Amino acid sequence: MFKEIPQLPGVYRQLLDAIDIGIHVINHEGKSIIYNKKMSEIEDMNKEEVLNKTIMDIFLFNSEEESRLLQALSNGSVHRNAKQTYFNFKGQEITTINDTFPLVHNDMRIGAVEIAKDITKLERLTRETSREKHDAKFTFEQIIGESSAIKEVVYNAQRATRTSSSVLISGETGTGKELFAQSIHNGSHRSAKPFISQNCAALPDSLIEGILFGSVKGAFTGATDHPGLFEQADGGTLMLDEINSLNASLQAKLLRAIQEKSIRRIGDTKNRTIDVRIIATVNEDPLLSLEKNRLREDLYYRLSVVSLTVPPLRKRKEDISLLADHFVQKYNHRFQLHVPGLTDEVSHFFKQYDWPGNVRELEHMIEGAMNLIDYDEPIHTIHLPVHVRKKFPLPANDMTIGDSNSLKQKGVESAVKPLHTYIEEVEKMYLANVLSIYNGNISQAAEKLGIKRQSLQYRRRKYNL
Repeated sequence: MFKEIPQLPGVYRQLLDAIDIGIHVINHEGKSIIYNKKMSEIEDMNKEEVLNKTIMDIFLFNSEEESRLLQALSNGSVHRNAKQTYFNFKGQEITTINDTFPLVHNDMRIGAVEIAKDITKLERLTRETSREKHDAKFTFEQIIGESSAIKEVVYNAQRATRTSSSVLISGETGTGKELFAQSIHNGSHRSAKPFISQNCAALPDSLIEGILFGSVKGAFTGATDHPGLFEQADGGTLMLDEINSLNASLQAKLLRAIQEKSIRRIGDTKNRTIDVRIIATVNEDPLLSLEKNRLREDLYYRLSVVSLTVPPLRKRKEDISLLADHFVQKYNHRFQLHVPGLTDEVSHFFKQYDWPGNVRELEHMIEGAMNLIDYDEPIHTIHLPVHVRKKFPLPANDMTIGDSNSLKQKGVESAVKPLHTYIEEVEKMYLANVLSIYNGNISQAAEKLGIKRQSLQYRRRKYNL
């Protein structure tokens, strides 16, 4: 027999929403009656989509036997600290560590409860780092530039291929630090072995240690025997991007691994010998990282055996034409176009612009411009992002928004589009450029744009950025 669960007072519902663990309760009919805020975040569903719905309506189970909540309700089964992977009705995969058990009152089952800890991200990262080797594809021949600034860096990087010494590459975001790292790997005797890269700023400290050093089963909730990136890169090269984002404790462990040429998985008692070349990058002057205590001094000296600084694009402007031609040809091939290049006005404009996003921004700007071209014509200033065009007065003889005579003189009346279409294209291109400048960091980009993170996330999905 079943008995109805009494209504939960509002104060208790507030408390349930305040705790940092997921709670889902169903009644004797299998309908959801409690679904707290944390569980909503874990399963990416709001309360309105869950409450008063049956489990089979909410999740993509083939049968009721696959639902631990329903099993707890129907036969009293109990699961403690058990890992579970399932799909919500949107088709999103979720992995949790659960305690699932029936609710009993006067010897009668009146419902069931599931208490969940989210390990979805950890599970996905573990699979991805086990599956992907991130093989290096760039070589020195693909580094474009004739300026003395870039030639000097290439020369020094080529000399670094002869040894296995650690390398520290500094440079602003978008200058091409990974291109140099891959080229060094491919030019060395390690080229036949793995090249693995990891952006240290992309993961929280709680995850990055396990990703780098690996774990053994039982080391923490949900942990499995998993080799870290050091082991996966054995014999090859491990690139650690934005190493100055690691906390001091992790930097100390990294230093020990480099010095001793061995690592210890989380939860393990034995050391494992590794043979890995470390190439680290920082997106600011290393001396500033030291001054601001973002980089340990002992780690800096250990990494900077070979030190390279990739110059920003504004300090190698003589390379802009070569880079622009390369990107035009790249996207001609990709988009099946025949764009001949840039107008003189755009070429002049590019040489005046400061390029805060460096080479990456130049590439995205050309890609965005070529998305707006309907036929085989040069890239005009009208094809550039609005925020960029506003920085300099445009030449009178070039195309400008609202200058219909100029458009007709250029013979490009077909370039005129519905206003809403043009506005969306400009917004998409602008957001792509800003995201590239901040290397995909949603929080930083949203703050600079003056909008909420949710608003930027919505636009990313809308424009498939």
